Amino acid sequence: MKKLLEMLSAELSGAFEKAGYDGSYGRAVPSNRPDLCEFQCNGAMAAKKVYKKAPVEIAKDVAAKLSDSAVFSRAEAVMPGFLNLDLREAFLTDYLTQMAEDEELSVEKAKEPRTLIVDYGGPNVAKPLHVGHLRAAIIGECLKRLGRRLGDHVIGDVHLGDWGLQIGLIITELKKRKPDLVYFDPDYEGDYPEEAPFTLADLEEIYPAASARSKEDEAYREEALQATVELQQKRRGYYALWQQIMRLSVADLKENYRKLDVTFDLWKGEADVQDLIPVMVDQMKKDGFAYEDQGAWIVDVAEETDKKEVPPCMLLKSDGASLYTTTDLATIMDREQKYHPDEILYVVDKRQDMHFIQVFRCARKTGLVPDTTDLYFLGFGTMNGKDGTPFKTREGGVMRLEVLIEDIKNEMYKKIVENRGTRDEDAENTAAIVGLSAIKYGDLSNQATKDYVFDVERFTSFEGNTGPYILYTIVRIRSILSRFEEAGGDPSSCRIGKAASPDEKKLMLQAARYNEALSSAYAEKAPHRICSYIYELANDFNSFYHEHRILAEEDAEQQASWIALLVLVRRILLDAIDVLGFSAPERM
Repeated sequence: MKKLLEMLSAELSGAFEKAGYDGSYGRAVPSNRPDLCEFQCNGAMAAKKVYKKAPVEIAKDVAAKLSDSAVFSRAEAVMPGFLNLDLREAFLTDYLTQMAEDEELSVEKAKEPRTLIVDYGGPNVAKPLHVGHLRAAIIGECLKRLGRRLGDHVIGDVHLGDWGLQIGLIITELKKRKPDLVYFDPDYEGDYPEEAPFTLADLEEIYPAASARSKEDEAYREEALQATVELQQKRRGYYALWQQIMRLSVADLKENYRKLDVTFDLWKGEADVQDLIPVMVDQMKKDGFAYEDQGAWIVDVAEETDKKEVPPCMLLKSDGASLYTTTDLATIMDREQKYHPDEILYVVDKRQDMHFIQVFRCARKTGLVPDTTDLYFLGFGTMNGKDGTPFKTREGGVMRLEVLIEDIKNEMYKKIVENRGTRDEDAENTAAIVGLSAIKYGDLSNQATKDYVFDVERFTSFEGNTGPYILYTIVRIRSILSRFEEAGGDPSSCRIGKAASPDEKKLMLQAARYNEALSSAYAEKAPHRICSYIYELANDFNSFYHEHRILAEEDAEQQASWIALLVLVRRILLDAIDVLGFSAPERM
């Protein structure tokens, strides 16, 4: 079914044409003065220059053609030339009835589905996930789900950092600590042990120690760089250690992403494209794009219109080692060959902006992707503490993601117990569900590109623009419907009728915007628009709820209409939070 605004605009367009004006001026928008009207059209203001006529006179001409409209109950021309519009009750009721009867809630699916790859993980192996990984995971997961909800074929890729200096550092530190391990014997030709010579906890201690030492000891750093090069050349012992690191680390990463309800279709990393790099670089040399500069191989990507310096894109360092730019380019080539995507979307910290300018330009210039493939960088802002600096532990360190999740769950558990007045056996499970909503909604309700303050107290509140408030609204509706059924009612047999009050019509109008809310959020890659929509919907429902005694209503037909509307609103909220990446408990 078409979006509500499209249907209203079609009606307006026809009226403009009947009045002798171009139909393109007939575009409906939500009213910026809901106290005066529900929708408005400003087309007459734009038409005055073409038709040399006062806008209000144009608006009056159009309003006259809408006097018998089946869509608008009121079309009034007001100074200086706006059209104030209200919908007919029958039209709105019919629209919502069609939504209610549709399993898809009348959300339009793509007529020509596109293939998208969303790159939204990016953790380095051998290191625990921390709060810095949160935004990529949450925003990327939402955009993946949103694309699928609207009918596109969306592939999520974690894109692990699994082949860079951090591995060389671990190998070097391990060699210092356990030099007798067979992995370091260049003459060893047998099979390597199945069990790793370290635990995950060991890795999490080894890497920071090695990283710190490399900053103070230049010889140690050079040794780590050499180890990285030898790994990339697949030295047997080093490659076997890398496989052990991957086995332990990826299992831990999957468990932590599971706690966030984030999943990936592809668990690929930099290592997966290493064999493609020589072929790719040789081709760039052959085609004249890559040239040598002080031993390194680079591609110029600056353009005449640049207002700031854009450095060349480096493919290989002077020692022959590849870089992030190299593996990102090889990954683009790999994705193009295997999936032929219409778009590759990167959800990464906005401070990586220059990196992606270089990579995208190099990919275009060298023909790694056709012009028909979009390359898009959604750079997100920083998650900060109340002091305005990146979110940290009380001790000042970087907070592990699992610690944040546990802390939020515990905070929600306390509030749920206080709310219920008892420690129900399902309170802990409910706390985990509501806690996840607090984290995800708290993040997604902010514009992705902007920094924001992660306020635990505010995000876990049952009031205001928060995940728990949205879930509390869903649970409240479920409670009303359950009591209706307990009294012998059947929600499935109820049908939406005409609005009996302004509060009810406001709720109905908001429910009718769902199709538009999803599509605009997807087009703009803006999950916060979904959050804004369901927050307004929840507010409209709660205003309606406080003004009407639904279960005590004696008019059976009126009560049935209200129940049907509640069923629809609940379905919309449940569908929307699934797109956002969390679910609702049975009760709170």
